[in-house]
Amino acid sequence: MTVYRIGVLGGDGIGPEIVDAAVKVVKNASCKAGAKMEWIYLPMGWEGIKQYNDPLPEVTIDALKHTHGWILGPHDSAAYPLEHKEKRNPSGELRHSLDLYANIRPAKTMPGIKSVVKEADLVIVRENTEGFYADRNMYSGHGEWQITKDVVVTSGVFTRKAVERIAREAFALAMQRRKKVTIVHKANVLRLSTGLFLNVCREVAEQYPEVKVDDYHIDAMAAHLVRRAADFDVIVTENMYGDILSDLAGELVGSLGLAPSLNANEHIAMAQAAHGSAPDIAGLNIANPTGIISSAAMLLKWLAEKHADHKLTEVAATVEHALYQTLQAEVKTKDLGGHASTSEFTEAILEKIKSM
Repeated sequence: MTVYRIGVLGGDGIGPEIVDAAVKVVKNASCKAGAKMEWIYLPMGWEGIKQYNDPLPEVTIDALKHTHGWILGPHDSAAYPLEHKEKRNPSGELRHSLDLYANIRPAKTMPGIKSVVKEADLVIVRENTEGFYADRNMYSGHGEWQITKDVVVTSGVFTRKAVERIAREAFALAMQRRKKVTIVHKANVLRLSTGLFLNVCREVAEQYPEVKVDDYHIDAMAAHLVRRAADFDVIVTENMYGDILSDLAGELVGSLGLAPSLNANEHIAMAQAAHGSAPDIAGLNIANPTGIISSAAMLLKWLAEKHADHKLTEVAATVEHALYQTLQAEVKTKDLGGHASTSEFTEAILEKIKSM
């Protein structure tokens, strides 16, 4: 039986509280299914600065390379000392240095959660390593230049290799879902850059004749998501567009605080909630751990598929089912209009697991 080595990076603000909740839930579900996991706790964020004068120490990066995947808490990089602010933040550095090129961000209406849209079940597949994110699209340095005090130039990078692999990720995912892919671009204006993105995605689409394909400009897509989110299945787009659309989609289905995500390549994956570190409520035991718990479930599904392990499939299903049952039972944290603390919400999920 495989013993899965799972890294745990608590991070900043509410990070340690919600990551601890996610670990407890996964531990209990794993025990029920008979899956074996080894948990490796590693410093990141302020803990890394205190121990190694680095928010993402080399010891942490090296250890992660020997795990099957990890759970990453949010970071408060805006509050770091100036010398660390000038670097890529921990999340961006991990995505860049470990080539976690696929950022998978689902947006789905959930039981017991009020949403702006009546119903939705879509996934945004975001290219994670280049595009218009200047801090990640260079081998070294940042892709921005201040020519004079009044003029700044920033770069966008698009390569066939990066577009092909994210397109394959999107179409493979669509084959497991409703077999529909929407390509988001701005090729009417950015003809060469997002034009390449659109054209390469269309080329990859030819390998998946069962999948229905359409495309929209980024501005029109934002409007379509608000008006008819239920019509979309898998959306594939470049880095910055994907970041913006996934935050919008998360809010439409309930709250960005609920939104999960997975960052992955062919070999390793990182679970990370889409929200921030909320330092104003850190330590108050009121944070909502739903996003990171759902992200951990995504990591379990990814590992289950990669290792053909039905026990991990069972663990992921147990985590999701217990979470949804808890929300449906109107056990909610303050941000969702409820009265449960972080620990009470977590305990309610654990009780659901026990009774399943």
